Amino acid sequence: MEKKNEINGHAISECAVPVITAAAKGDSKSFKDKFAVFLKRNLLVILTVSGVLVGVGLGMMVRSMELTRAEMTYFAFPGEMLLRMLKMIILPLVVCSLISGAASLDTRSLGKLGGIAVGYFFVTTLIASAIGVALAFIIKPGVGASALNTNSLGLQSVSTSKETTDSFLDLARNLFPANLVAAAFRTYATDYKMVAVGNDTNGTVIYQKVPFGMESDGMNILGLVLFAMVFGVALKKLGAEGEELIRFFNAFNEATMVLVSWIMWYVPVGIMFLVGSKMVEMEDVVLLVTSLGKYIFASILGHIIHGSLVLPLIYFAFTRKNPYSFLSGLITPFTTAFATCSSSATLPSMMKCVEENNGVDKHISRFILPIGATVNMDGAAIFQCVAAVFIAQLNNSELNAGQIFTILVTATASSVGAAGIPAGGIITIAIILEAIGLPTNDLSLMLAVDWIVDRTTTVVNVEGDALGAGILHHINQEDMKKRKQGRSEGRREEELAEVQVEAAAHVQAEEEMSPLVTNQGRGQVALPGRSAEKEDIESVF
Repeated sequence: MEKKNEINGHAISECAVPVITAAAKGDSKSFKDKFAVFLKRNLLVILTVSGVLVGVGLGMMVRSMELTRAEMTYFAFPGEMLLRMLKMIILPLVVCSLISGAASLDTRSLGKLGGIAVGYFFVTTLIASAIGVALAFIIKPGVGASALNTNSLGLQSVSTSKETTDSFLDLARNLFPANLVAAAFRTYATDYKMVAVGNDTNGTVIYQKVPFGMESDGMNILGLVLFAMVFGVALKKLGAEGEELIRFFNAFNEATMVLVSWIMWYVPVGIMFLVGSKMVEMEDVVLLVTSLGKYIFASILGHIIHGSLVLPLIYFAFTRKNPYSFLSGLITPFTTAFATCSSSATLPSMMKCVEENNGVDKHISRFILPIGATVNMDGAAIFQCVAAVFIAQLNNSELNAGQIFTILVTATASSVGAAGIPAGGIITIAIILEAIGLPTNDLSLMLAVDWIVDRTTTVVNVEGDALGAGILHHINQEDMKKRKQGRSEGRREEELAEVQVEAAAHVQAEEEMSPLVTNQGRGQVALPGRSAEKEDIESVF
């Protein structure tokens, strides 16, 4: 006879007991399985962070070998290859993602999301500028350092002869590149030449500084971004005729993301040598940190406040979700930003992680992240404002309220035109200094420690882009829910209207039948000798 056992009140045979025992044994292995799944899912993050740590140790070890300049170049070669691969993918990624993103969103959503994105970028950059100015006045990095100059540190001077007006005019010119092919590797810049315009009364030749346009090396991402957005909207307007071209750019974009996923596995190796080579190239770090320590501290503290408090609070205010769980899925792009010091080079890994780890709609991420990498520079605005106040204090110049306001506005506006490359924000500080009438000969001090400050700058820049994509994704999801609710309510109203129409039809039919019934009654009175059936037939006919 088969013995019976009871588990949870159900009778089962003994042959089933070993199966349950095996399942219980499987539970004991669940921790190992979970750890294996965690390791597989976060392997790239672990390798990337390990690459930074190993790079620091490797750099300190190689630093003691006193390599020559040529040997330093060879040591940095694997890191250079990572930068080249990331920069190689920027052009197709930006153009194709923006075209497909703009074409996938309807015009109403595109306009609303674009307006929110511009507002978000402007407000966060303005807040960042205010934080930078406030910290510079609180910490006072330039007070007591008036003896500090370029010569004392053995630094080369930075030539910045560009006028503030021409800087903003160049920004507008780069929005509309005259040659799209040239915009892929050239950007418009204003230079000056001295032209003789005549003689004075003493016979001395009078010269004037005349601006003229020239093409400088560097991708004009701003112009490519604007063109791609407008071209995507134009394809959307074409309707069926533009569908094939939209599908082409979508396929191109997906293929580019596959290339990005392959490049990502080389990131840990490249980052290790990028960080290591930077440690080897460092000159007298102790002298720089002791002399410019307050400036470095003020800039990095501003980045910490803005990145860990202000931006997460803005994200929470819009979405009511935990911002730090959102940011935890972006460790790889943050590490890439820290190592490469380039928002543009971090764009491929940021797109991949935002979509895969945080579930942001790819139409939103591929529309907003390329724009953010070009125009949203919160970290740059912070250190530019700190640098401007630092140089003012260095020259014993008291800043009035109008000059402070000028710093805020100019830093917010000039950060838009800052290139998303290493040391891209240094030249834009010259625009701020020119606007408030300060000398630019101390900019080389900023360049000397830019390799330190620029790392946290880039991390804050890309964090602002990522949280902006998360906010837009949330707003888009809420709009879609409201539209669905509106459609469902509309259907209910239509159904109620149909029911009311049917009810009205039945009432009307009863009213039309009532004379017939009356005639039947009258017939019964007038002709009592007939049967009811015959009366009905006669009344009908």
